[in-house]
Amino acid sequence: MATVRGCNLPDDLYYNVENNVWARREADGTITVGMTSYACALSGEIVSYMPKKMGKEIEQNKSVTTVESGKWVGPVKAPVTGEIVAVNDAVAAKPALISADPYGAGWLVKMRPVDWDGQSGHLVAGAAVVAAFEAKMSADGFGGC
Repeated sequence: MATVRGCNLPDDLYYNVENNVWARREADGTITVGMTSYACALSGEIVSYMPKKMGKEIEQNKSVTTVESGKWVGPVKAPVTGEIVAVNDAVAAKPALISADPYGAGWLVKMRPVDWDGQSGHLVAGAAVVAAFEAKMSADGFGGC
């Protein structure tokens, strides 16, 4: 696992660095989507989770859910275009799971991508994650998680 300024960034995920979102390819071809630990550190404890409805197709970089913390309300954007096939009921019951376990129990939605191979090229993975997030954190003036 990569760590940048104290923020964990598992290196088996794909990241939309600009939007602070991660995606994990699942064996069945779906993707699981969540907020990065960096996004969670910026927002603080999440108190509300309002996902789009299952069955809805979401365009790349459009909102799959809206989350709210004590200091921020905003969208979490789709890393690729796809249909929402699952929402996280555990997070609906306890939104703080997003901040507490962003890469595990705090996942947000599962999607069936329309064109993973064609749209995932802008996502950052593997060794490139550290440099990409270091540059973003530096540009944002972020001290650390």
